[in-house]
Amino acid sequence: MSILAKASFEDLRSLWQNLPDKPAWTRVRPPEIGMVMVRGRMGGTGNRFNLGEMTVTRCSVGLESGDLGHGYVSGRNKEHAEIAAVIDALMQREERTETIEHSIIKPLELRHQQSRETASRKAAATKVEFFTVAREN
Repeated sequence: MSILAKASFEDLRSLWQNLPDKPAWTRVRPPEIGMVMVRGRMGGTGNRFNLGEMTVTRCSVGLESGDLGHGYVSGRNKEHAEIAAVIDALMQREERTETIEHSIIKPLELRHQQSRETASRKAAATKVEFFTVAREN
């Protein structure tokens, strides 16, 4: 779910459109846009504090097989949440898991990893080394 939620919608939609044998589904909970409170911790491990609110879209779908899928994505993209929910439901079907894994999940994971590496290289290029020189009198 994390990979689906973090994926760019364009990448997800492209991979979804290339998937053969898309199932029929019904909306159990149509896409809804809402807000969630994002919490943080001082220093990563200290006291909790409310960082602020974030827009989230959620959706729940049911396949004809009876499997339910849920999708939560940041932002206001209803189609992104619905596709994520359908993929979540498909991943519960043992006969579809491998296909979904290879055709959607792995490519999205690779793109996310490449994006992180690019951002990391950009940040490393601007890194400033600070050091102290001790003076002798």
